[in-house]
Amino acid sequence: MSFETAPIRFATLVLLVLSLPLPAQEHDYDPDNGEEINELCAGCHGEFGQGGKDGEYPRLATQPAGFILDQLRLFRDRKRKNLAMVEYVDHRQLPESDMRDIARYLSEITLETRLPPVDESAPGFDAYARLLASKKIMQIPRAPGDIEKGRKIYNKECDSCHGKEGWGNHKKAVPMLAGQYTNYLWRQVKQLRTKQRIHDPDDPEEELLDEFTDQELTDIFAYLSTVDD
Repeated sequence: MSFETAPIRFATLVLLVLSLPLPAQEHDYDPDNGEEINELCAGCHGEFGQGGKDGEYPRLATQPAGFILDQLRLFRDRKRKNLAMVEYVDHRQLPESDMRDIARYLSEITLETRLPPVDESAPGFDAYARLLASKKIMQIPRAPGDIEKGRKIYNKECDSCHGKEGWGNHKKAVPMLAGQYTNYLWRQVKQLRTKQRIHDPDDPEEELLDEFTDQELTDIFAYLSTVDD
């Protein structure tokens, strides 16, 4: 390399390095901020993300953080329609860092399905602690349908994405279906079938749920409603 061409090649190298994308920065999770944001979310979704009104407000607790974050972004960008969410998810009201905090906060909430047996007459029994623990109990009522048929269909068609027994996949940000209100699941079926909600953004014309009859979905939801028994 000649002395004359060295500066030119060096400058080219610098420009090349500067043009490379920077590595994604790890989010510095702030659980206190997540808890504070959840105080607003609790008005509809419950203090522990348990949802309510028989599925009018879905359960968010234990859902994969990546899935919750994706949905918040879709609401913010008006790609998933929900008028009740609009005022809460704009950039000023809920910036990206806040979205990440609340998504992780909700994903780490565990809702038990039953209280362990205790002897209330035993020394050291804490009635108040028992009361607080009872508030985090959630069990979906059994839905009508053929549970065994639903189990077979689910295992054949659904568990590769939504996980064994419908508990989702945190690494792949696939939502849990078990432990979710059956009425809410039916509402999503309607929205997915009418394209009000897109199942796969990379394949917006996908008609996945059209492959299932209403009876098959009824049986699947009947099975899923028993998983948390």
